[in-house]
Amino acid sequence: MFIDLNVPVPTVVPRHTQGQPQSKKSKGKQQSAPDSVAFTPAQISAIESRIDLLVHLGYTTFALNQIAQRKVDAKTHINVLDPLLAQLRRRTNVVILKRITIVLDEESEKGFGLTTQNAPLFEQYDIIALLPTTQTTFSQACLSHSAPSPLTTHIIALPLALPRLPFHLKHTLVRTALRNGAAFEICYAGALGAEGDPCGSGGEGGGAAKRNWWAGAREVVRVTKGAGVLVSGGVVNDADLRSPRDVGNLLTILGLAQNVAHDANSSVPRTQILRAQTRRTYRAVLSEPKVIIPENMITSQPTLLPLPESEPTSALLPTVPSSAAQADAPTSEPEAPQNGKKRRLNGGEDEDTQPQGAATEGKEDSTMRKRKKKKTRENVTG
Repeated sequence: MFIDLNVPVPTVVPRHTQGQPQSKKSKGKQQSAPDSVAFTPAQISAIESRIDLLVHLGYTTFALNQIAQRKVDAKTHINVLDPLLAQLRRRTNVVILKRITIVLDEESEKGFGLTTQNAPLFEQYDIIALLPTTQTTFSQACLSHSAPSPLTTHIIALPLALPRLPFHLKHTLVRTALRNGAAFEICYAGALGAEGDPCGSGGEGGGAAKRNWWAGAREVVRVTKGAGVLVSGGVVNDADLRSPRDVGNLLTILGLAQNVAHDANSSVPRTQILRAQTRRTYRAVLSEPKVIIPENMITSQPTLLPLPESEPTSALLPTVPSSAAQADAPTSEPEAPQNGKKRRLNGGEDEDTQPQGAATEGKEDSTMRKRKKKKTRENVTG
């Protein structure tokens, strides 16, 4: 499956401004949003033929690209892709997405409308892309707007057709954007010398555009090392369209491996499409979770089982002795120690200990008795 996420849409004039000159009184007032847009039959047939040619070349998924300059204002901006898709012929096995690309310049540094207040406006688009033209806007696109959020940026397009890149591709900014999941887009229309930059940045045409494109594309490949590189067409003329295999061979000249060049228009854009779906859910969840409760859990109610008749309720309760029984119960005496020694009293002495004077008197009596017995024996023998 090969994907082209940049099929430019021709600019159209809103209906309420066609043939109506602006009055002097309304010059200072802010313009209101147009009612609708109208594509001419020639524009519809040109888009139909381009889509048929893309399908013939082998593309199965592509995105129609609407370009907004400097800022997206909810009061003046209008989605031109919804009425266009309603007028196109339905095709089988083909997926058509809606993309908006905001071209950022010096006036966009203060803000370009990618805020939570305009979130309902950007929900109409499948893919959001930014094309920075200054160092400040490039830093904002890589650091702030590439993080997962309802307004996350999926693609960072680069103006490769300009004489020189207007900013430096710093490694820290590029690595941060790649870590957040963003991809850097390379439009191969500049390599063919197409007139004008396909992303609307006003580049040169002819041989100068080719030189600028090759120099800028090599720098992108060098900094990114082939990671997160996305290739798309951005072709205005049908004669400049190329098949996916030809585009892969073109990328190998830039220094990419064959497998990386193949992924640049197949797996990398498919990853961005899946990532774009997470923008409509909470905090980058792949699919919106739904809680399904079975019907039997809703209708059934818990029932209490009756107690068995053989066991009364009092038998299940713990027995607590009464206070009278506790008073009549004999108090247990302290057990004697196992080593045979008697327990000491409070004074620290044994129960059978006697005073020291009584012990000495007992010893003197026993010695006197022995002396008397000895004298009586001597008298008897004498």
